[in-house]
Amino acid sequence: MTESDPSARLTAAFRSAAARMQGLDLVNPALDVEAVGFAPWDGHWLGVMVTPWFMNLTLLPRERAAWRPLATGEKRRYAFPAGEYEFVGANDAALGAYMVCSLFSPMHEFADQESARLVASLARAALFDGAHALVAEMPVANLSPAADPGPLAGVGQQLDAPLSKRNFLRGRFLGGDRDDRG
Repeated sequence: MTESDPSARLTAAFRSAAARMQGLDLVNPALDVEAVGFAPWDGHWLGVMVTPWFMNLTLLPRERAAWRPLATGEKRRYAFPAGEYEFVGANDAALGAYMVCSLFSPMHEFADQESARLVASLARAALFDGAHALVAEMPVANLSPAADPGPLAGVGQQLDAPLSKRNFLRGRFLGGDRDDRG
């Protein structure tokens, strides 16, 4: 069984919640509820849900046979060309089971709905661009003195050696590497 585009159901459910949240500090009054870019992906519906208090990547069932729901708060990682992203299970009486990956919360950085919609569209598109993938592992340098002591190899020994008053007053903290003229 294939489910239809969930955009209208999502918008209705979150507009109802938005009406109850009006006046709260975490709500950006310049924004509205909008389902952005919902399209089929891997047997699911994937898009971005924009509300006055959050912006989330959102997954809902498209093909019931492919949907593996999560309990509320349970987590699952999904692989995209841009990397792996963690989604959290949610459930709503009007929507049923769905999953979210938070992009922004709260939404005070956004001046208007057009800006929020643009960022939502760009975020969804970026998921499918491998150029946005993180480097899997940073190179690790071996800073062990046994590997390559380098120019500081003898400094520790020189610092442990006794320091004469003369060398101290002449700024010779690291031993007698200068001549004694003076």
